[in-house]
Amino acid sequence: MFSKTSKRQQTTTNSHNSATEKRGGLSVINSDLRVTGDLISESDVQVDGFVNGDIRTRTLTIGQNGEVRGEIVAEKVRICGSVTGQVRARDVSLAETARMLGDILHESLSIEPGAHIEGHCRRIEGAVEEGGLTVIQAGQIVAANVKKEHKQ
Repeated sequence: MFSKTSKRQQTTTNSHNSATEKRGGLSVINSDLRVTGDLISESDVQVDGFVNGDIRTRTLTIGQNGEVRGEIVAEKVRICGSVTGQVRARDVSLAETARMLGDILHESLSIEPGAHIEGHCRRIEGAVEEGGLTVIQAGQIVAANVKKEHKQ
């Protein structure tokens, strides 16, 4: 019951689980959840609810009933719901149910027939850079790799 073997196995299992959580996984904002504030994740995020704030993640999927109001910075973004704000990602795809109000900065962009876009789409090499934001005014990049202050 209290043997050393089981204790070692438990410690090894716990270490492995925390390493797996840091490497990846999926975080889901369910349809009944409303989030106010910025989301920062090193893994994948799926939004089926409402987020009022900026999102920075590796891969973001916005479901048909999902809604985001804020800036999105990611490697890959798939929009099936609504976004109000700037999207900056290497790969952006808009489904036929997508409603996009804002600018899209991308390396690769795919838009299905029926998607609604109000804003500018601009191809940028190296659109996502670690640790900084791109500031755009009137469709022109005025500053790149700007650090955003985090209030604690």
